[in-house]
Amino acid sequence: MREDTVSTDPWGRVDDDGTVYVRTAEGERAVGSWQAGEPEEALAYFHRKFDELAGQVTLLEQRVRGTDLPPAQAEATIVKLREAITDAHAVGDLDALLKRLDTLTELVTQRREEVKAARDVARAEARGIKERIVAEAESVAESTTHWKTGGERLRQLVEEWKAAERIDRTTEAALWKRLSAARTAFAKRRKAYFAGLDEQREGVRSTKERIVAEAESLASSTDWGATASAYRELMRQWKAAGRAARDVEDELWARFKGAQDQFFQARSAVFAERDASLAANAEVKEQLLAEAEKILPVTDARSARAALRGLLERWEDAGPVPREQRDRLEGGLRKVDDAVRKAEEAEWKRSNPEARARAQNTVDQLRRSIEQLESRLAKARAAGRDKDAKDAEEALTARRSWLEEAERTLAEFS
Repeated sequence: MREDTVSTDPWGRVDDDGTVYVRTAEGERAVGSWQAGEPEEALAYFHRKFDELAGQVTLLEQRVRGTDLPPAQAEATIVKLREAITDAHAVGDLDALLKRLDTLTELVTQRREEVKAARDVARAEARGIKERIVAEAESVAESTTHWKTGGERLRQLVEEWKAAERIDRTTEAALWKRLSAARTAFAKRRKAYFAGLDEQREGVRSTKERIVAEAESLASSTDWGATASAYRELMRQWKAAGRAARDVEDELWARFKGAQDQFFQARSAVFAERDASLAANAEVKEQLLAEAEKILPVTDARSARAALRGLLERWEDAGPVPREQRDRLEGGLRKVDDAVRKAEEAEWKRSNPEARARAQNTVDQLRRSIEQLESRLAKARAAGRDKDAKDAEEALTARRSWLEEAERTLAEFS
């Protein structure tokens, strides 16, 4: 006869006839029969069956807690394991395995809610993205007149739409309908624009032919001032008229430019002849400029201003000079005048008692601040307060730098 194993195994036993039982919360349940050996061998065999089930539960726990296992897949696996454990031919704490599955079920339910919430958030975000895409597309379709840029932007918006997450079918369809309508409206507006462009260009052609005819009628004029102003006005009208077809535009511009060049070249020739008579004035001003440059560098602002004032009177008396020399001569004299003015300003600053007092006050305050910081630094070092000492050193470095700048400013008043 077999010896009953109730007293040696808490989860199962082997009956005298070889029947193997497992103990559960609902009572004993036969899980198999063993005729080939000792009861201990039978229980060991059915324990191994239990260990296999426990291993599957552990693996599922790891997947649920450590990976992004989809809730539906996890729930299906739990159902299969629950059925296997409930009818298992194994000896062990099957109730504990079922409780672990209960815990996993709760976790998966929570995970399902989290996934649903995340999906809802993603859909809300996707809806916001697609509403923004549609709104921009409608704006482009309604107001954009840069056709190439607008068309490219609409293509980009369609790609952004495709890349965004899908939302509920009804909203998706309604928004897509609006996007398609915006693209169609843009295409119609662009087509209408280019259809009217030829008519517009014909009007531009007529306007520019009139401008060219007037420009050609002025090409031989010798009324230099009035005609130059007329050409400037014709150029303004040309720019305001818009563009004709390219070949027409190029031909009309060549005629307009030719007439304009004819006039201005004739005027330049006359002015060049006139400028030649002004060469003597330029020689006088060359001498005056050389005399003025001797004032530099300015050492006495008052004497320099007096000398320059006399030179300026003689400069005005000398009269106009050729245009190609005018800028250089005037610029040279202006450079001397600027130097004298700067010297006068510097002299005024040096003699300003209020500014000097402010500069002295700044220096004094910084010196007192440095003395206080040096005392604080010494006390911090003596007390071993490294942080306070570091703060004091940094403050001292800044104050000394400020003091150097303030002392330089004060020295300018000396």
